[in-house]
Amino acid sequence: MKKALFVIFFIFTSFLAQATELESRIQTYQADYSTLRRLYSNALTDEYFSRIQKLNQDYLTDLGKLNYGSLSEDGKIDYVLFRNYLEKELAELAIEKASFDEIAGVLAFAKPLEEFYQGRRRAKKPEPQKLAASWNEVSKQVDSQLKNLASTPKYTSWQKADLAASAVESMSRTTGEAYRYYFDFDPMFTWWMPEPWEKLDESMKAYASALREHYTNSVKDDGSGIIGRPIGRDALEKQLAFEMIAYSPEDLIAEAEKQFAWCEKEMLKASNELGFGDDWKAALEMVKETYLPAGEWPAEVIRLAEEATAYVEDNDLITVPPLAKESWRTIMISAERQRVSPFFLGGESIQIAYPTSEMSHEDKMMSMRGNNPHFSRATIQHELIPGHHLQQFMNQRNMPYRRMFGTPFWTEGWALYWEFVLWDKGFPRDAKDRVGMLFWRMHRCARIIFSLNYHLENMTPQECIDLLVDKVGHERANAEAEVRRSFEGSYGPLYQIAYMIGALEFYAMREEMVDSGKMTEKEYHDLILSQNAMPVEILRAKVSGQPLKKDHKASWKFLE
Repeated sequence: MKKALFVIFFIFTSFLAQATELESRIQTYQADYSTLRRLYSNALTDEYFSRIQKLNQDYLTDLGKLNYGSLSEDGKIDYVLFRNYLEKELAELAIEKASFDEIAGVLAFAKPLEEFYQGRRRAKKPEPQKLAASWNEVSKQVDSQLKNLASTPKYTSWQKADLAASAVESMSRTTGEAYRYYFDFDPMFTWWMPEPWEKLDESMKAYASALREHYTNSVKDDGSGIIGRPIGRDALEKQLAFEMIAYSPEDLIAEAEKQFAWCEKEMLKASNELGFGDDWKAALEMVKETYLPAGEWPAEVIRLAEEATAYVEDNDLITVPPLAKESWRTIMISAERQRVSPFFLGGESIQIAYPTSEMSHEDKMMSMRGNNPHFSRATIQHELIPGHHLQQFMNQRNMPYRRMFGTPFWTEGWALYWEFVLWDKGFPRDAKDRVGMLFWRMHRCARIIFSLNYHLENMTPQECIDLLVDKVGHERANAEAEVRRSFEGSYGPLYQIAYMIGALEFYAMREEMVDSGKMTEKEYHDLILSQNAMPVEILRAKVSGQPLKKDHKASWKFLE
């Protein structure tokens, strides 16, 4: 028993990468940032923007004073990662502040409320009678601003109107938290303040509601019911630069179309093999009909997961710690959640989508058809091992301070990269498996096309849905869920392109290091997971041993 434990400990510790000279500095920043976010809890105020801007600028200035040349190789990587992160934070903060400044006039009434909740931080004892009179006047001012709203110019977009409403709601929420702090603990406050607060809260809610509809020259809903926030070319290009992607949106769309054309050729091969000739959509429909009956699907998910893990271990492709194999588990996705996540979600818990009793018959069938075994065999390993679960397991144990530098190009790119590798190695057992894997690869190509075009304002959400249905072969409800997830969820504007583009980065780096004979597959994969999350171009410096300049910017032409 002791010998077995020692072997497990030796295997586990062999993965651990050493921390660098900047570890403490980065950890301190994370702690400082979290502390200030908790203290300055109203993020739509000048106070918040000023303090967080100062924090980031102070750290960036101090970082610049370091002797870059004296740092270790890994220290230089941390330096570039931290510098890029701080510059990105400052740039995004400046954009958010500029947007806030455009609507800040809606908070003309707010100074007495800010003074109140700022005093609450140090338990400043209020003067309830004076405070009640002050809030009564604030309520009148809010009502006056609401009354005058109809005669003021409307915002030029619904996004500005929504931000203005959110600013008022945030002020109400923060004031309400401070109100509840004193209520029932301060007798005089409890006697004087309930009625003024109730009136003030009602006034702010009414004002926020009116502000949210105070816009023009903007189509909020194109009929799809999906409401997103296209960010425009300038913001897209800046985000790509911070993600170390040295290509324009048009370059990436062109690559996606090239990849999609490859997928269609392979789909035609599989379709002909299955007896459907060049009608690959008919072959796709046949594969969808291989779904399992309700109630039997979770057991098949377990089998598929264990099959994928055994495959990468038996072929010596990557090291899988025993605890990583032991510690994952399953949960089911609710019907409501499936409106935005109609397929698997992964990590330590593999989240399974399948019909529930409250779904309509049509939605039940689409859920089962969209989660058939051949589609799912291509994505189980994406979510668990060697994909997201193994990523998260290793990130918690290797340079965990670097998790701050996480990017979907690393997270989702790595998981999709494995679909590329397994395709090359003949993992699909037959033409039906190939159809399943190709469906997902086509889907990732389509994500690049529709998400970039949406943010360039070249496509509407409904057009994005139609693309997934008509060109990829999605069930319509699943296509709607995917587009809703892309534009209404918590995902950033580059998230959906990161699957395919990140995978192509890992694949190009693999050609450079593994296909050239410089590293074995296992050495390559293990090294990547020892470094934690970061833009793949920076990771390439570690893997290839290429030195990084202090002011390194995106330059790697991995598509060439």
